Amino acid sequence: MKNEYYKPRIIDNTIKLKLQLSKAVCVQGPKACGKTWASEHQAASEIKLGDAADNFANRRIVMMDNSFALKGEKPHLIDEWQEIPELWDVVRSEVDKSPEKGQFILTGSSTPVKKGIMHSGTGRISLLDMRPMSLYESEESSGKISLSSLFKGNIGEIVSVENPGIERLAYFIVRGGWPSAVDLPYKHASSFASDYVTGILQEDIPRVAESVDISKMQRFMKSLARNESTTVSKKVLMRDMNGEISDATINSYTQILSRLFLLSPQLPFSPSVRSSLRLKQMEKRHFTDPSIAAALLGLEPDHLIKDLQTFGFLFEALVERDLAIYAGASGCRLMYYQDYKNNEVDAVIEAPDGSWGFVEIKLGSSEIDYAAKTLLKTDKALKEATGKSASFLAVICGLTSYGYCREDGVNVIPITALGV
Repeated sequence: MKNEYYKPRIIDNTIKLKLQLSKAVCVQGPKACGKTWASEHQAASEIKLGDAADNFANRRIVMMDNSFALKGEKPHLIDEWQEIPELWDVVRSEVDKSPEKGQFILTGSSTPVKKGIMHSGTGRISLLDMRPMSLYESEESSGKISLSSLFKGNIGEIVSVENPGIERLAYFIVRGGWPSAVDLPYKHASSFASDYVTGILQEDIPRVAESVDISKMQRFMKSLARNESTTVSKKVLMRDMNGEISDATINSYTQILSRLFLLSPQLPFSPSVRSSLRLKQMEKRHFTDPSIAAALLGLEPDHLIKDLQTFGFLFEALVERDLAIYAGASGCRLMYYQDYKNNEVDAVIEAPDGSWGFVEIKLGSSEIDYAAKTLLKTDKALKEATGKSASFLAVICGLTSYGYCREDGVNVIPITALGV
């Protein structure tokens, strides 16, 4: 099912591969990140349960007769399967009838409460997480420097790209990676994300959790936005909300946002071998796209430029969104490192074989030297404690035109040159 307006996504090849290896694939992620179009690109037929046509006719028919959702040429797409949660078990049972691979593609923008879903689908339905577009996918990064290639060696020849400038970087953050927003003009950069957050609060959250105090949830989300890209504790979040929220409510609200795929926590990295270093174990908190945090805080690009501290945190979130996408394409994981001896690294790319790369993220080129020293210091400390070093060290910078390897072995990478 080809779409002439479809921009290729990094996840395309993964969906295609999973269809060759699994009986069914479920592509899950936040609403409007492009799941349906990416899945349609691989499907031969489809049924859309979220389609409002004829008063949601598809949904009403399937609620009366679940088997109606299964009809169609394979691979058959069932879009927004969570609208009728029992379909998970229906698909699981159907694929058991044949050894054929690639029978169904499911998409979901929320996960239903487990009650009523009897089986996990393990071994039958392969789960794939999808995010909004990276800068490479929106054609705003050349992709000349591949993340995966860094595990094979440092940057060779100097790579030249256009410096995006501070206004364009602010635009990337506020606009976000939503496919429907990529062509928005600068002066309307925040319009999609602002409407998106309103829809989350007024429609999506009440749909998945009827008893939530939406006003309190909004204040909680704003607190998360103020602490984007940090390892903020629950105690700090409580204080940030003037004690109006409890530990239990934070857990509940976090679970609700996670069910809507709106949170993308960055886990702490720990070497696979024993280490004498005591490591910090809190998650680094992220929304799934930095535009959500910007919208919650009411930020336009011009506001960010006047608040460089917030700009720095949200730029880090932008880069780590892209790193997560690029890393996931090759089976790597995005993590971060922090120990109790003041050694820390913004991002760690951990490969399936246990090797890793260290990445520092800096907005301006004047910070590259400091970032390189941080990387070398942390790598040395970890080598002394574990006997192992990072496979590569890199500084990803927003405002630079050149990618190159420094004399100390640290790679410098413009964000607009980074790719999969």
